Amino acid sequence: MSNLYLTPEHVLQGGYHHAALRKLQEPNTSIEPHNIMYPVFLIEKDNAIEPVHSMPNVNRYGVDQLIPLLAELVEKGLKSILIFGIVETLPKDPTGTSADSVDNPVIKALPKLRAAFPDLLIACDVCLCPYTSHGHCGLLKSGGGIDHEASVKRIAEVALAYAKAGAHVVAPSDMMDNRIKAIKEELVRNKLQNQVSILSYSCKFASSMYGPFRDTMKSSPMEGDRKCYQLPPGSAALAARAAARDVAEGADFLMVKPGLPYLDIVRQTKDRFPHHPLFIYQVSGEYELISRSGDRASMQTNLMEILTCMRRAGADCIITYFAPLILSIISEKK
Repeated sequence: MSNLYLTPEHVLQGGYHHAALRKLQEPNTSIEPHNIMYPVFLIEKDNAIEPVHSMPNVNRYGVDQLIPLLAELVEKGLKSILIFGIVETLPKDPTGTSADSVDNPVIKALPKLRAAFPDLLIACDVCLCPYTSHGHCGLLKSGGGIDHEASVKRIAEVALAYAKAGAHVVAPSDMMDNRIKAIKEELVRNKLQNQVSILSYSCKFASSMYGPFRDTMKSSPMEGDRKCYQLPPGSAALAARAAARDVAEGADFLMVKPGLPYLDIVRQTKDRFPHHPLFIYQVSGEYELISRSGDRASMQTNLMEILTCMRRAGADCIITYFAPLILSIISEKK
């Protein structure tokens, strides 16, 4: 049995174990609810709602406030969410201990969300930056710089904790080499490989468009930047190699982030890996720009054109903070 998993790209069932994932295996160019994933910010205080001042109409939610919101959206057709955990009272330390603590808001919320929404696909972002005292996506060596081996081991531990707590999909956003293989091995070791998928942030660029998100997450690096592990904005070749690496290590789905400025990378990735559903992340900077692109009618027209272009370029699912608005637009059309 162990020899089977020496070729992780042949482990396919983790990519269609959920109805929302099966829909992604049937691509076309329309914009339906299953083509939209809603990113949500989850905080420690269960009954709190906190506005995100740099992103209009976006809030941070405690789980008891998130559930009523999701109930309305599921009624409109919402099929999937991507959860980002935020901690403010839990400790931040060099190894991100709070990332998989029993008190982590994501781990506490997953059973409640699974019980409330049995058909909703729940993905969890896996990264250390919101939980480390230094704000980097991996662990650091004593003299500075990323300790890759220790980082990958820690990221795999966090991914497994989310999987055990109830995540359908784990989505490592750190961009460390070989973390897909490490996560897949942990899922196999715990017999979760056919119940939990891996969505890889395979082509994540060191973009200037993440500012509002980092303010929201309180995850900016204390020193330095992330250019040594996120991709240079001008490098299509590195993006191709990164996607190939993650496919070889067993990723079920690939992602390009940010979205609109990188549609050439979307097309490149889809052409090279047509059999892997492709996600695109319409990041916080894009959200901010589109929100200010005109009056409500103009903004909605601009938004739907951009979504259509993303689909045309090869995106099967678009991760967007506009999900509530998009679902309303789709509902009104029907």
